[in-house]
Amino acid sequence: MADASRYLVPVGVHRVEQVVQRSRFITTTARAADAESARAFIDEVREEFPDATHNCWAFVAGAPGDTAHVGMSDDGEPHGTAGRPMLTTLLHSGVGEIAAVCTRYFGGTKLGTGGLSRAYSDSVKQALETLPTLEKVDRVRLSVTVGYADVDGIRRLADAHEADVEDERFEADVTFRVAVPEAGREAFDKAVAELTQGRGRVGEL
Repeated sequence: MADASRYLVPVGVHRVEQVVQRSRFITTTARAADAESARAFIDEVREEFPDATHNCWAFVAGAPGDTAHVGMSDDGEPHGTAGRPMLTTLLHSGVGEIAAVCTRYFGGTKLGTGGLSRAYSDSVKQALETLPTLEKVDRVRLSVTVGYADVDGIRRLADAHEADVEDERFEADVTFRVAVPEAGREAFDKAVAELTQGRGRVGEL
């Protein structure tokens, strides 16, 4: 499984379409941070295509490959031919917090179970190929208090550790409010101690 503190997530609603033996497959994806938002998105797509033959879906509401919060539905297609291949494709995509709905308009030619599985899996793969993403980084917010002599050093250190400086307060000492990637918290604390020769104070907000 990927690093659970930083991974790619979808940006916005993304849609692709393909025709397989006259059946129209419309695949819509969106970010789903939890199962509730995934189901809300699925309902929206169902409402958009109420006349579709099937609105099959799958979601991974967590880090890539994490099966703790997943769901799927064949929505009337033969058991295991839609939701399962869609979910398997999502789990191996390297993208987290993602929901996909594959809307099918039957074109008159039966695809068979193998053909259906390939069509649904390929539809999700096609969506993933052009999916806009950004990196989600879980961060911990810290206060860093240092003397005036260390201000420039702390700013450089923040850049080096991918820490976002959210606030700076200049009083008797200087207090920074920073958001540090969870995975780099220990390294950041150590770097502050080294920079300030142990005088800097770091605490969670």
